[in-house]
Amino acid sequence: MHRERARYPSGRGYLAACTLGLPADVTRAAVRRDLDAWASGRASAPAYSASLERARGHASTLLGARPEQVATGSQASVFTALAAASAPRAAEVLCVDGDFSSIVAPFLAGGDLRVRHVPLHALADEIGPSTWLVSTSLVQSATGEVLDAASVSSAAHDAGALLLLDTTQATGWMPTTDLEADLILCHAYKWLGAPRGAAFAAFSDRALAEFTPITAGWYSGADPWTSCYGPDLHLAADATRFDVSPAWHAWAGAEAALGLAASLDMAGVQAHDVGLANAFRERLAIAASDSAIVTWTDADGGDLAALSAAGITASGRAGRARVAFHVWNDEEDVELAVRALRRG
Repeated sequence: MHRERARYPSGRGYLAACTLGLPADVTRAAVRRDLDAWASGRASAPAYSASLERARGHASTLLGARPEQVATGSQASVFTALAAASAPRAAEVLCVDGDFSSIVAPFLAGGDLRVRHVPLHALADEIGPSTWLVSTSLVQSATGEVLDAASVSSAAHDAGALLLLDTTQATGWMPTTDLEADLILCHAYKWLGAPRGAAFAAFSDRALAEFTPITAGWYSGADPWTSCYGPDLHLAADATRFDVSPAWHAWAGAEAALGLAASLDMAGVQAHDVGLANAFRERLAIAASDSAIVTWTDADGGDLAALSAAGITASGRAGRARVAFHVWNDEEDVELAVRALRRG
């Protein structure tokens, strides 16, 4: 991972890929080019659209989908809301207790769905004939736990339930190309290092048929440039019907970030990231795991404060300290974090 580390000059001591992430050299260059083009009057909407389509192709590679199955947007919760708005009245939606609110709140906001929250380890067993949709993160934000996606997918299929997977805390450090789900959504600003405001989602044929494109706008037509006025409704036949008007500048950087991620050996990235995480766990007598995110109880925030005082960027969630290891980290980062905690 030496070549990858060189792309991130600020990576030393940065253990917060699960919070914000860092831009690679190619992403920084793309954002600067975009700013210069915009400032000089050379930026154009068609050029931004072309950049977005190239980014869509990279996103489809990362999710193991076809480009026409992938919609682009700005936030994960908007994609979740498409599912929530399409649910039959009083339908049962199964969520993981303590999961990230972007894939929970849209199902609660309307007040007419039966939302059940169950422990992550029991999710597959809790799916039954009355379950309309299962909504879960592939990797839990608060704890770093990794879902047994195959078991949950199989149980949902057997029950005839839809499955929504949020891969925001997974895509970029582990392969996410073989997931069996109806809606796979991801925000690219964490592990993928894109500017915030670039999100994407892959839709199954069933989701494409059953979900209502309530966010339809000018960019959800088959050719947005020829169908951007009323009075008629113009919808693409594929998943781009769920596109929202792009945040152009975010996608200028996202194209570069997603292209870099799509070029990497993701199994190699996973081995590197999890290897560092487990080396850190071993030094702190924490059980080994299959996650690049490490969390532990830190109710008073003392450990997080110790890391911060040592110049290490980490985070705290739900009464736990949280660190994450990615391509810009190496064994020295493990040692720096361990030393900071032992001094604290």
